[in-house]
Amino acid sequence: MNQKASHQIISGRMMWLDFLRLAAGFSIIGMHASSDPNGLPFPDFDTAQRVAPALFRAVVYIARSELFWIISLFLLCLSLEQRPRSYGTMVRQQAKRLLLPFVFWVFFYAFYRLIKAHYFGYDAAIWAELSSGWAWLRYFILGSVQYHMHFLPTLFGLALMVPLFLYAVRNPWLGLLVFLCLFVKREADVWMWANLRDMDGFPYLVRAVKILTYGGYGMVAGSFLGLCKQGMDHQRLKDWLVFALISSVLLFSIKLIYTYKVIMAGNYAYNYTPAFWSDFLMPILLFLICMSAGLARWPAFISKIGKYSFGLFLMHPIFLDGLEILMAEPTLSPGAYVLIKFSAALTMTALAVWIVSKIPALAWTIGLGPLPFPTKLFGGKKYEVDPQL
Repeated sequence: MNQKASHQIISGRMMWLDFLRLAAGFSIIGMHASSDPNGLPFPDFDTAQRVAPALFRAVVYIARSELFWIISLFLLCLSLEQRPRSYGTMVRQQAKRLLLPFVFWVFFYAFYRLIKAHYFGYDAAIWAELSSGWAWLRYFILGSVQYHMHFLPTLFGLALMVPLFLYAVRNPWLGLLVFLCLFVKREADVWMWANLRDMDGFPYLVRAVKILTYGGYGMVAGSFLGLCKQGMDHQRLKDWLVFALISSVLLFSIKLIYTYKVIMAGNYAYNYTPAFWSDFLMPILLFLICMSAGLARWPAFISKIGKYSFGLFLMHPIFLDGLEILMAEPTLSPGAYVLIKFSAALTMTALAVWIVSKIPALAWTIGLGPLPFPTKLFGGKKYEVDPQL
């Protein structure tokens, strides 16, 4: 068997991973732009007018936050395989890489929200939160300060389980545990929301279950790396690609059924179980598709802009909030509203990320520069988020 094929996939600059990170960044912005100001699928409009936003959401929802987690854990496992280091060192590095920017953005969004809150008349509630120590505890532990900030503390929690994921590198079949983990997540969530939602600390329990069950994605990341290290020839990669493509088409057909339900009801059909499996398995298949096509010719510009995906993720709510204020009056059709909101948010966020990356005092907040202050606790001033650089 020719082992060079799959080894080439995880050597040098992995442009297929850059593409995945960009896809995940675009997807997150698209998902957050695909609903009305209340986060709903435009229930106040006619059924026909809900079609375009719902279909748009079905497409962009393929690459979810879960794809970011698989990518990050894949790269973490790869770095530990190539440069072994102690568990304590790894934890300190991940804390510096993830939690320092997280602290910055927690403070930023805690007060930035007041602009939108003032416009829509709920600023008193935000000020009440800001004066509560318990609210700040939720901000820092759960990332509840803004709808996307849960990503970083959750990823840090997953990084703490990396020894398990490294075991999957040596035993790729363990990636199949993702099915058991997702099954447990689904059943545990249903039971907790039905029986425990009024208990103190409920959000923390939900997050703990999420981190533990999302460990399945870490096992997938480790198993994919293990398959690459074991060696696969071109025919084997082609077989994986065909499998992933066929599976993706079948799962997307389920998403279309779910989308039809959303269009007709004007609400998200959370109790449609097949959609749960489609949503949570699609990021795995998308990763497998790109990994299997890793030897293909990828456009060179992807590697140049891929490093900005972290910034796109972190900064896009700044502009989505502003656009929701500017577009508060219902003068547009849902389709036009989503198109303008997405394209404008993406354009302005990309420009802002590029500008911030050029400012030494701020570039570290999006993972593109050294810290401007000493961090002896985390091993000096050197700092880098992007493991591929």
